[in-house]
Amino acid sequence: MNMKVKPNTNLLDVKGMKIHFHSSEGVAKAVDGISFHLDRGEVLGIVGESGCGKSVTAKSIMRLIPTPPGKIAAGQIIFDGTDLLKLSIQQMRRIRGNRIAMIFQEPMTSLNPVFTIGDQISEMFILHRGLRRKQALEQAVEMLAKVQIPEPCKRSREYPHQLSGGMRQRAMIAMALACDPQILIADEPTTALDVTIQAQIIDLMLQLKEDFHTSIIMITHDLGVIAEIAQTVAVMYAGKIVEQAPAVDLFDRASHPYTQGLLKSIPKLGRRAAKGRCDLSEIPGIVPSLYRLPQGCSFYPRCEKAHAVCNSLMPDLHSVSEHHRVRCWLYADKGKRKD
Repeated sequence: MNMKVKPNTNLLDVKGMKIHFHSSEGVAKAVDGISFHLDRGEVLGIVGESGCGKSVTAKSIMRLIPTPPGKIAAGQIIFDGTDLLKLSIQQMRRIRGNRIAMIFQEPMTSLNPVFTIGDQISEMFILHRGLRRKQALEQAVEMLAKVQIPEPCKRSREYPHQLSGGMRQRAMIAMALACDPQILIADEPTTALDVTIQAQIIDLMLQLKEDFHTSIIMITHDLGVIAEIAQTVAVMYAGKIVEQAPAVDLFDRASHPYTQGLLKSIPKLGRRAAKGRCDLSEIPGIVPSLYRLPQGCSFYPRCEKAHAVCNSLMPDLHSVSEHHRVRCWLYADKGKRKD
């Protein structure tokens, strides 16, 4: 009897990752025991307010955490069967920019101001594909054309300050996709762009995902972007994942009070308050300092549904459905606990 083996769709598996930063104030647990996985061809959205650990999570996958003061204190980052944390710096350099690439948050500071756009993209082909400079520059122009930059040959000879914000972001995408990576990490790729350019960048990334068969980790605070692009969503707060679910489930049945607050804060057409202003809900308070986190649930001081237990014990992740988990005491008895 022949048995068909189910293909392994799991490309990236992050297990119990902890990232600490040491300073004179103490130890900041920027990422505190998070776990998630990314399937081949999937778009995973990681959302949350500024300071919740999203960008640190992304940089840890790329092994770009500055040491010191940062340190990956625990966990595993399994990429295609290999634990990235066990690789040497030289081995990691062969993966970084080649098999895993990243679009950084601000292209103006990420691009080198003293080199042309073409030189910076062609460097990827020289380092990872062994091409000569002339061939690499030709490939760089082709990549600029693929990300829909007009007059790509001309733009390849220009410097970052000569391009608009949207073009710089497209150049960053071209650089990230130059070597056809298996995973693309996009850290706030639409920040500081107007809504029209944001929509173009999102459409471009979706198209390139299909063309290059790339898995994407989309990091953003904008749930509107997540609704457009992601299949699975992880909501982070104060270094922990507080809710994780398929995107459809998250938007239809958000369970954690923090996620519910984020969704309520999205502007909606037709919702008006007095004097014609848009009626926006807000989550009271601010994200707590990572040096002085509350003893129990980190969201407790801001939560309208908090109980006494929330102030003393951190809840585990509880299952509210097959693929939907939430870190909240309100769901402690509704499903089996999962760390």
